[in-house]
Amino acid sequence: MKMIRTMISLLLAGSIAMISLPASAQMADGRVVKVDWCACKITIKHGPLKKFDMDEGMTMVYRVQNPAVLETVKAGDKIKFDADRIDGQFTVTRIQR
Repeated sequence: MKMIRTMISLLLAGSIAMISLPASAQMADGRVVKVDWCACKITIKHGPLKKFDMDEGMTMVYRVQNPAVLETVKAGDKIKFDADRIDGQFTVTRIQR
């Protein structure tokens, strides 16, 4: 019985790890060019974003889902970020320095 519980625990732990892997794998590398606190926007220079069928790197202005993240970055910072289309606009949903 104890062995079965251990096996179930290991399977659940592995499943949780596999679920969280794709989220971090989707994060893109970039560099902050500009932070616009008033408009809640950030300009990021980044490489290709396959998620949006962007095959080449570019500099784009993004809205931010949580304006508080703008206080954690400044121009020149290297970042990892994730973005989605929200209400038709490219929006940063996560950012890490």
